Amino acid sequence: MSKTVREMVTDCQREMLGDLQPERAAQLLAKMTALIGNCNAQIREADAQYAQVLLGCLNSEAKANRARIVSETTPEFLRRCEARDTKELVTEMVRSLKYILRAAEEEMRLAR
Repeated sequence: MSKTVREMVTDCQREMLGDLQPERAAQLLAKMTALIGNCNAQIREADAQYAQVLLGCLNSEAKANRARIVSETTPEFLRRCEARDTKELVTEMVRSLKYILRAAEEEMRLAR
């Protein structure tokens, strides 16, 4: 059974909390960078689904602001938010892994 993007991100996040060796950090960096594309695809899909829900709400509600409020209570809106949050988390993890690798490189350079 394959894992979802969020499950893969959570696994990497757990691993980053421990003592991370530079070689493993580089592997995780490559994986997280690749997952950004998956996150973008999830965001596109979630946006399209939410747009359909919003359109339905706009057609059924008398006022646009009420339609937006109703649409923001749906699972499609939650999925849309989760997809964006996941991409933000992946981006921050990529930054952290790059910092870890730079620090390890600097430490090795100074140890010579």
